[in-house]
Amino acid sequence: MIVKIGHGTRLIGALTYNFQKVDKGLGQVLFAQNIRQSVNGGYSLMLSYRSFEPYLIANRNTEKPSLHISLNPDPKDNMDDNRFICMAMDYMQEMGYGNQPYIVFRHNDIERTHIHIVSINVNESGKKISDTYEHRRSMSACRKLEKKYGLRPPVKDEERVNPKLFKPVDCRQTHIKSQIAAVVRYLPQFYTYQSLGTYNALISLFNITVNEVSGELNGQTRQGLVYFATDSKGQKAGPPFKASLFGKSAGYRALLSHFEKSKIIMKDTQVRNTLRGAVEVAMYTSKDRAEFTAQLKDQGINVIVRSNSQGRIYGITFIDHTVRSVWNGSQLGRTTAANVFEQWWNNGIRPGNIEDKPRVQVPESESQKKITGQDSDESSPGTDKIPPGIIDILLPQGHGEDYEEEAFTRRMKKKKRKK
Repeated sequence: MIVKIGHGTRLIGALTYNFQKVDKGLGQVLFAQNIRQSVNGGYSLMLSYRSFEPYLIANRNTEKPSLHISLNPDPKDNMDDNRFICMAMDYMQEMGYGNQPYIVFRHNDIERTHIHIVSINVNESGKKISDTYEHRRSMSACRKLEKKYGLRPPVKDEERVNPKLFKPVDCRQTHIKSQIAAVVRYLPQFYTYQSLGTYNALISLFNITVNEVSGELNGQTRQGLVYFATDSKGQKAGPPFKASLFGKSAGYRALLSHFEKSKIIMKDTQVRNTLRGAVEVAMYTSKDRAEFTAQLKDQGINVIVRSNSQGRIYGITFIDHTVRSVWNGSQLGRTTAANVFEQWWNNGIRPGNIEDKPRVQVPESESQKKITGQDSDESSPGTDKIPPGIIDILLPQGHGEDYEEEAFTRRMKKKKRKK
């Protein structure tokens, strides 16, 4: 089972997102605790929000009181509504939210039925409920629930990556080649990605970028890869390194093969739809780009944004470290494509109906507190600066623009003359 936990400032956004699913017939309310009901026994956005108001009013200093959790069992798991309800209650109890008001939604807009839980992380006296070691406790709760309900674990323990294996390249140190090798030789064993652009987005987290190069030898076209270390601003720093220096696993053919294998693995709709759901929820519950990025970072998801010199966003990539998978926004769906974020962050147009006036007035206090497989959503990636915390890896800023590989060409010519 895969779990995503989001903390945001906009509780109304989390409720709106889920009730819109219900209104469109793509979801339903399974269970609610301490949530007001209408006269006919149903639930509405307005009454649900008012159930949380006393907690928001009592809130002392918590800037992100909204709590949005998605529980995503494997599609092969046999889950009915009663099992979903029991699982949600058990999970909330394990995480320390058992006495909180919360509402459980079942989503069936995709082939993989899953549930969302909307709650609040401050108690009735306004004190924040501890989220210390939240990710670790959530993983522990998942393992308990998987055993109790006979669910499939998402990743076998022996397949889990050792976070100490990968470190960002430090251009100020010596042995740049060895530093790059320590990443590019082994990273494909743990992450899936389908194109050069998504691969570049991933290695940008480690201060590395790669370019495709081509040429002719004895009348035949040859293609290869050249790796570079990058500095804190994403600019190429130091000499180029041919992929052959790092072994076959980092070479052109190996990368093509990895793309094809990843396409098969990434056909698993559970992974794609879980990530898409987390991204969409963050779009509803965050007020701006910084909060959106931070909310996903807390869930183990990096956001890589690519912009031109005028600041226009033309590409966005999401890296989910929980399942170790890299996706372009357009691969997840139209609602998460780069143009959606261009309209939101640069033109002030929020996605979809997020900014439609809800049926309840929100208190002002809440808002205060060229390789096959590339598509138009890819190019040389650039990334927002994200602080440490994801699988113990430093996440620096990304890349600058590409430039001609003149230094590399000159070196190759010199070697030929010597021979």
